[in-house]
Amino acid sequence: MQALHKQLSFELTRFKAKKDSIETLFIGGGTPSTVPFELYIPIFELLKPYLKKDVEITTEANPNSATKVWLEGMKSLGVNRVSFGVQSFDDIKLKELNRAHNPKQAKSSIFQAKELGIEHISLDLIYNYQGDTKELLLKDIKTAFSLPIDHISAYELTIEGGTKFSNTPEVRQDDENLAFFVTNQIEKRGFKAYEISNFGSYQSKHNKGYWQIKDYIGAGAGAVGFLKDRRFYPDTTIETYINNPLNIKEEVLTKDELLTERIFLGLRSSIGIRKEILSTKMQERADFLCEEKKLIATSTHYHNDNFFLADELSLYILG
Repeated sequence: MQALHKQLSFELTRFKAKKDSIETLFIGGGTPSTVPFELYIPIFELLKPYLKKDVEITTEANPNSATKVWLEGMKSLGVNRVSFGVQSFDDIKLKELNRAHNPKQAKSSIFQAKELGIEHISLDLIYNYQGDTKELLLKDIKTAFSLPIDHISAYELTIEGGTKFSNTPEVRQDDENLAFFVTNQIEKRGFKAYEISNFGSYQSKHNKGYWQIKDYIGAGAGAVGFLKDRRFYPDTTIETYINNPLNIKEEVLTKDELLTERIFLGLRSSIGIRKEILSTKMQERADFLCEEKKLIATSTHYHNDNFFLADELSLYILG
């Protein structure tokens, strides 16, 4: 935590952070709940002057380690949103995914968060794992909606190098119909998609900030920060990061790279694309898509109401 404190102090200066300027704070990495809440106190004390009055403060949490004491402690620090890494409510699937919790723990931790008065509660679901069926996923979705949540993130399983599943890529099945099914079942229960994988009666400010390509500080091993046209990459190895948290690599993005990101992220979410950032040729192609009822135009933006077509529409606009 000392290394994190040191990097945060540096980043606040680099970003020229002002009082009451931070809109969201996200404690992630998947396992914040394995760290005693007392260790977060110095971090919150450092950041407190910079937080807006209505700041959204989210922490990720594992159901097996997010105890009542931990949740209560994090709430006392100002956390008002918890995102639980549930993945599934099927006991067999959880074991195959190598998750440490069981369905009972997942439900219990969510109810505890609600009873403690945490305002916004989200959970993650995973689909297209081997053996996933509509019946299993429907049961997961129905269970999720029986809980006091206002947000769901539903992710298709991806296999990344260096992970447990990288040697067994066959555990991922490729069934696009399940993606349509999951989206439909979540939306019909009242959680509108505001991005291809995110649904809720509450829309996370943190998530939307990414898709709007706002500036953000990334502090910690493997975290990524962004400022204007630059990305910042601290060391990904924890030991190396602790020894030198200010060893941060920079990547400068070109105008074309930033434009491409704005188009792809805008059409994968409710953010849309501001017309003014597009060239004349790009606007002509976007207008054609509107004529074909593939996009919706307002006076200032182009919006996409079918996120599954986002990549194809983006590539067409880019030409």
